[in-house]
Amino acid sequence: MRQCLTHPGGGYYTRQTTSGQDQFGTKGDFVTSPEISQIFGELVGIWIYAEWLAQGRKDRVQIIEVGPGRGTLMDDVLRTISGLGDFVKRIEKIYLIEASPYLQKQQATLLSGTKDLQKSHIGLTAPCKYIPDCKIHWCEDIRLVPKGTLAGTRVLRKYADMEIEETLIPFILAHEFFDALPIHVFQNIAQSSVPASTTIVTPTGPIKPKYSITTPKNTWHELVVSPTSPSSHNTGLKDENNPEFELTVSKTPTPHSMYLPKMSKRYKDLEQIADAIIEISPESLSYINDFAERIGGSNPSPSPRKNVEEPSATGSKISTSSKQSRPFTKPCPSGAALILDYGPLDTIPANTLRGIRAHRPTSPFQSPGLVDISADVDFLALAESALRASPGVEVHGPVEQSFFLSTMGIKERAEQLLKGAKNEETRSRLETGWKRLVDLGPNGMGKTYKAMAIVPYNDKGPLRRPVGFGGHIVD
Repeated sequence: MRQCLTHPGGGYYTRQTTSGQDQFGTKGDFVTSPEISQIFGELVGIWIYAEWLAQGRKDRVQIIEVGPGRGTLMDDVLRTISGLGDFVKRIEKIYLIEASPYLQKQQATLLSGTKDLQKSHIGLTAPCKYIPDCKIHWCEDIRLVPKGTLAGTRVLRKYADMEIEETLIPFILAHEFFDALPIHVFQNIAQSSVPASTTIVTPTGPIKPKYSITTPKNTWHELVVSPTSPSSHNTGLKDENNPEFELTVSKTPTPHSMYLPKMSKRYKDLEQIADAIIEISPESLSYINDFAERIGGSNPSPSPRKNVEEPSATGSKISTSSKQSRPFTKPCPSGAALILDYGPLDTIPANTLRGIRAHRPTSPFQSPGLVDISADVDFLALAESALRASPGVEVHGPVEQSFFLSTMGIKERAEQLLKGAKNEETRSRLETGWKRLVDLGPNGMGKTYKAMAIVPYNDKGPLRRPVGFGGHIVD
């Protein structure tokens, strides 16, 4: 997936498309929510503002978006919050995590009014056209975005008799980002054996076992990409419709199959079910851990919640307050992350690897580099990982996109825009667009897409639900 989507020589998102046409929109391969209606991005901007109010109008805000596409979402977000003077004054920097140089230029044209990007210490930069004296920074990896103080400043505060740098307040957006991160697929095999004559290809070279290998009952095997077997071809189809590759079950357990399904009790509960299939995205867990640490720190907060013990891969007990080797100190959790993507509410994705081209489903192994590849997001795995990464955060959701947008006021905003519509064509586009975003039917996006939020852990009172997740605006 990573090679097909982001390889610099011909990845789906990193390649230069023909005639200036990109992957998004009606002329591309798929349409995203921000492309359907401006209201989507406006409500996301209001959500950020509402969280900033609820957290006490803190200074030194940074806005981060991972996988910003053409920049449509960020454009609507910045246009919306640019009219909120007291909040705008607090925004120090904007970061866009983007691997494609071609998409970076599209984003710059939209958000900065120029393709003339200047080099910076982490990538590229240009002024933001919506916020005076604020710059947009582009980089390829979120790890390049500073977690601590602003460059050139040394704002110190006292905490527990220690001097600690005042941290930035991150507001992170991830819209249709996690679905494009690579997954591993595993199948629970009741029993399998490898004859002694079989050659097994490993990363260090081929090996041929002296004796036959029989795996224990109910063992996770990885589904790997292999050349398509001649017997798999449907001779009734044209050659271009026969993918060159396919998924096959590995003959023996792989290193990944021996530890990834042991990471969570959710996977372990399926160990006794033969032929069960699960999908796991380690890269997604790495990103969500980064989000959580930026918001809550990777160290225990001043008044941490009680540690929750869960079984580790070895069967021993581990605590949710476990620290990484290089903890990021943040005694006062702040900021928020909003994840909007598609996937199940409470189950583990299985058999969801898909390709799409010209708005139609296709094999993910068809025309590598020319087909979008994605898989459902495991929201509960993201939530579980975020809570493990930082005891300074709490997770709300996932909730259906219809619920999130409806409680954010999508209908009321649509009615405002419809009153000002200049012609019937504009009115029809607005009406169709907002309804599609919340439609719960098979052709709508209201049920398929979900929203999830990571916010600071509240240890000073009753649970505060964020707006859009059952809560109200708090000031």
